[in-house]
Amino acid sequence: MTWSEMQPLLEQACSETLVMVGWSTLIAVVAGLPVGILLVLTDKGGLLQNTVVNKVLGQVVNIGRSLPFIILMVALMNFTRWVTGTTIGSEAAIVPLAVGGIPFFARLVETAVREVDHGLVEAVQAMGGNTWTIVRKVLVPEALPSLIASTTTTIIALIGYSAMAGTVGGGGLGDLAVRYGYQRFETGLMWITVAILAVVISLIQFAGDYAARSLHRRGNRSGSGPKLRLLKAKEPAAADISKVA
Repeated sequence: MTWSEMQPLLEQACSETLVMVGWSTLIAVVAGLPVGILLVLTDKGGLLQNTVVNKVLGQVVNIGRSLPFIILMVALMNFTRWVTGTTIGSEAAIVPLAVGGIPFFARLVETAVREVDHGLVEAVQAMGGNTWTIVRKVLVPEALPSLIASTTTTIIALIGYSAMAGTVGGGGLGDLAVRYGYQRFETGLMWITVAILAVVISLIQFAGDYAARSLHRRGNRSGSGPKLRLLKAKEPAAADISKVA
């Protein structure tokens, strides 16, 4: 197979992989972020301590993470058909990719949020901050470098899942490698897809690491930004109370 024959196949496969990974990552981040934060908040000693909710949610996440992706795809076929109208193609592959990515990202979020200095949380509580304020002003901003790193890890994992989805008609680079590289013995095309995946993953990892380091350095320079801003916001009220006294 010549390069002129390979090029349109590679372009289509790359676009399909981009669509699958892009949409599934977006869904996984949007749904997994609140799940991960809720796992921390409802845990023992958390702001919304609730053992039942924490155990149930934790088990659901564990089950989602424990299923091999190929089995998850098969198990979700009826749901995928109900959502997309088909079980074949890149659009259908988005459903199991997103479902598999949500618990994966949620556990990474839980780990990232647990690393936040509890002293900041206690300081905001002492100033009358509610749970939503603590999540918005402390937990998420302070954990942002780790959350960026978690997102990078999730994207790379979903790229691997998308290649696996190609083996059962999910489209993308995995499908191209199987149909042409394996079934038609086009070894050159298969190695090109491997090289493309390796380059893409390396670029994503580099970009994610750079963003996480930049945010971490900025956070170190600014110090305890959320706490200081809240303290400044409370100073006028404290002054008014002293005048009344």
